Amino acid sequence: MRPRVLAALAIADFRERSRRPAYLVTLAAAIALGYLALPPATSLYVIMNAGGYRGIYNSAYAGAATALAGALWLMLGGFYVVRSAIARDQHTGVGQVLAATPLSGAGYLAGKFCSNLMVLASMAGVLAVTALALQLARGESLTVDPGALLLPFVLLTLPVLALTAAAAVLFETVPVLRAGVGNIAWFFLWMIVAIAGGGAPLGGLGTVATSMREAMAAQHLPTAAEFSVGFTKVDHPLRTFTWAGLHPTGGFVAGRVTLILAVACLAVLPAGWFGRFDPARARPRRAPAPDAGQTPVPIPAIAPGAGQTPRPARSLAYTPLSPAKARPRLAFRRLLAGEVRILVQGTSHWWWLVAAALNAASLAVPANLVKPAGASTALLLSAAWIWPVLIWSRLGTQRRENGLDTLLGAYPAIYRQLAAEWAAGLALTALAGLGPLLRMAIAADGPRVAAWVAGALFIPSLALMLGAASRTHRTFQALYVILWYAAVNQVAAADYMGTVLVNGRPAGPSPLLTAGVSLAMLTIAITIRAARHAAR
Repeated sequence: MRPRVLAALAIADFRERSRRPAYLVTLAAAIALGYLALPPATSLYVIMNAGGYRGIYNSAYAGAATALAGALWLMLGGFYVVRSAIARDQHTGVGQVLAATPLSGAGYLAGKFCSNLMVLASMAGVLAVTALALQLARGESLTVDPGALLLPFVLLTLPVLALTAAAAVLFETVPVLRAGVGNIAWFFLWMIVAIAGGGAPLGGLGTVATSMREAMAAQHLPTAAEFSVGFTKVDHPLRTFTWAGLHPTGGFVAGRVTLILAVACLAVLPAGWFGRFDPARARPRRAPAPDAGQTPVPIPAIAPGAGQTPRPARSLAYTPLSPAKARPRLAFRRLLAGEVRILVQGTSHWWWLVAAALNAASLAVPANLVKPAGASTALLLSAAWIWPVLIWSRLGTQRRENGLDTLLGAYPAIYRQLAAEWAAGLALTALAGLGPLLRMAIAADGPRVAAWVAGALFIPSLALMLGAASRTHRTFQALYVILWYAAVNQVAAADYMGTVLVNGRPAGPSPLLTAGVSLAMLTIAITIRAARHAAR
């Protein structure tokens, strides 16, 4: 494939994505990330901590801190931003048009990889501009060194973004990872890579840490035993030292270039099995065999005889059913039953067996198996309320993804339909966590039962709000897993389930606050749906 054609394909795809409102949201998120990476001097929340020290906000340190933060967080969030490029081409029919051209599968995948990388690189570019603006705004150093500012982005951030872009292409071509399973798997893969890299995925932190230790030793400061990259809180504002910048060796630069080339090859690897939207390469579907002994018999049409006048057909005029004429309770029960069937359709028997096993374990496991008391029930509740994440993500998105927006938009009672959809999610949440609830109720643990009820209200409200706003399941899958992971790791502020315990009592937000937030999110979902309905 000619490089000019590849560049044109990547640029066209990038321009199409950059026209969307979601792209502006991602750029705004990059600006917010840059602000967190370079907090005010008196801040107790930091992104980069060199053993109680930080560098003076000059170009070198501003670039290194924001580049490491960008490599960490854009690897996670950027994956969900650039994913679904191939699925979008298939949905819009562009892929079928490309299948009729001489474009090869490897060329198409390479174009998608370059397009993904351009989107992620534009976010890193905004992050670099934000770093420069914050360096000048903080006022600790007004000398601008473009090379020292941009070098960390090229050596530390770009290889990670290249890996993210290639993984997004690879996941879309593997059937198992194409849907929600891939979204969940990427989060845990990111977590493993980030922990293995000490907060900086795919290396880079060690080189920066060594350089900063040498600078601190030259200034007769205690060298930091540990360097951390991540949003953390410190007891007192960080002290400062002067860091002149990164001076990489030739081996380090060669390793980063090799990594970029390797992930580029990974992006085109699926060309061996990617069908390129060609129906001839798709797996043929076996037609259902007719029943034995049953031969269809044609029914002859009877024409009217001579002198006979054909009877006029019965009128098929449709009289819409007004919601006021139907019995409200019966209508809502039927609507709720339909929404439950739609929500759980396609769920395998194995899924239900695992859910039942989690509930049974919640009732059978001894209370004192895990210390402190109540921790075993909290652990099983956490497992029970992560298991249905792929089903919850359908709330608010199925009508859009299945092309039913126009049909369901004619439904006369949109608030009733939305309430039934939310109630279906609530029923699934309650069923998934029924075992832990019974265990806490038997123990007469009122505070934890209240926290359970608030969490059961919170989950479908969050799913419905994100689904109505973004109209894609990926948003909830990404954000909910992050929130769940924070609660499991005992972050009290993120505990929506009541699983963070202090002296056997929930230490997170009060159940009333969680229920109030749930009501607010449900109101937002209703407002969004009503606004779109009115705009038709």
